[in-house]
Amino acid sequence: MQIIQTVLALALTLGILVTLHEYGHFWVARRCGVKVLRFSVGFGKPLFSWYDRHGTEFAVAAIPLGGYVKMLDEREGPVPEGLKDQAFTSKPPSQRIAIAAAGPLANFLFAIFAYWLLSVVGVTTVAPVVGDVTPGSVAERAGLQQGMEIHAVDGHRVTSWRDINMRLLERTGEQGLVTLEVSQNGSKGTVDGALNGWRLSNDTPNPLAEFGITPWRPAVPAVLGQVTSDGRAAAAGLRSGDRIVAVDDEPVADWFALVDYIRNAPETDLELSIERDGTPLELTVRPATRTLDDGQEIGFVGAGVEAITWPDELLREVRYGPFAAIPNAVHETWADTRLTLVAIKKMVTGLLSPTNLSGPITIARVAEASVSSGFEDFIRFLAYLSVSLGVLNLLPIPVLDGGHIVYYTIEAIRRKPVSEQVQALGLRIGMALILTLMVFALYNDLMRL
Repeated sequence: MQIIQTVLALALTLGILVTLHEYGHFWVARRCGVKVLRFSVGFGKPLFSWYDRHGTEFAVAAIPLGGYVKMLDEREGPVPEGLKDQAFTSKPPSQRIAIAAAGPLANFLFAIFAYWLLSVVGVTTVAPVVGDVTPGSVAERAGLQQGMEIHAVDGHRVTSWRDINMRLLERTGEQGLVTLEVSQNGSKGTVDGALNGWRLSNDTPNPLAEFGITPWRPAVPAVLGQVTSDGRAAAAGLRSGDRIVAVDDEPVADWFALVDYIRNAPETDLELSIERDGTPLELTVRPATRTLDDGQEIGFVGAGVEAITWPDELLREVRYGPFAAIPNAVHETWADTRLTLVAIKKMVTGLLSPTNLSGPITIARVAEASVSSGFEDFIRFLAYLSVSLGVLNLLPIPVLDGGHIVYYTIEAIRRKPVSEQVQALGLRIGMALILTLMVFALYNDLMRL
């Protein structure tokens, strides 16, 4: 069931972004007088298709990992004399550049719209208050302390831990100082920390943790929330609202300690001391066994934690009016664009490990998680992925939109097209590079599994 949900989330995510991207090409091509033969979402054999009054075939294909717009093109075969003026190759370089750039532009416009929508609807974030500081870390060198709230990083306003993560990612591998604007107990100030070439790990980087910050979180007491009717917890007599005080006479500090007890005791009787409506009780539960993907066996009882409540003073509602939301949406889109460009640059220069490159499996898992998390997370994920798609397609690599734009720009300057031999060589190099990146990204995905 989990695999089906993940695949559906991937198809939904890529379906939306690919449709927007290809529609950008399609819309501008039509307005430039180019005849569009097919608009396909997905590759391979069409699952179903239909034609519009212009003779364009719209298709949804079986492999949801991309899409394409097929236009009338003299490079792909003879074009009837009466239709030559509608061929892509008959259009001036300026129009071909516009058609090639329209796909990535559609991705950026969608991201702006998505962030505008979130800004108008309003989002509630948790104030970035420091919980713990790792000894010897950049955060400790900067003088961060427990209870400090971070308001800006290097002069850039931040309202959430996500914002801080993005700013820290931009500084990985650099020298110099990182400047944080903070407040504590009503007083404000700035702290500076020496980066000294601070870098992220090669596997699954967590800028916040590796910088040395653990976000403040409210205590999570060992109180049961959901109890599944067919689980071992229910069979033992446990109910929603029960507080677990001790396991085998060992006091339970919090929910995470209780989880450790249960995970480490599959098919082992555990004596629970609980408190129910102020009354102490003793119950015995025997965790069932669950086998993880790596073969490890853990215990589980079919119960979840009671929802925790954040203090009102740590919640921040961010909301803009319809017009004020526009510059904010543009700013958010530019921040995502800048982050993508910085990440690419740092991978090329070796400051960020290529193992951080992700492929379809990671995208599918994040998509499934964001869909499950709700509207806000899914829209934000779509916006970020849309920006990444736009930036990557504008890279000057043959096969990608950016490569075509380079060819058409050279043609406009030289007044003659790039030779067929050069384009063919560029095509082979571009295909080899893209395939290498795809294989490497897929390998990283599998290693993460």
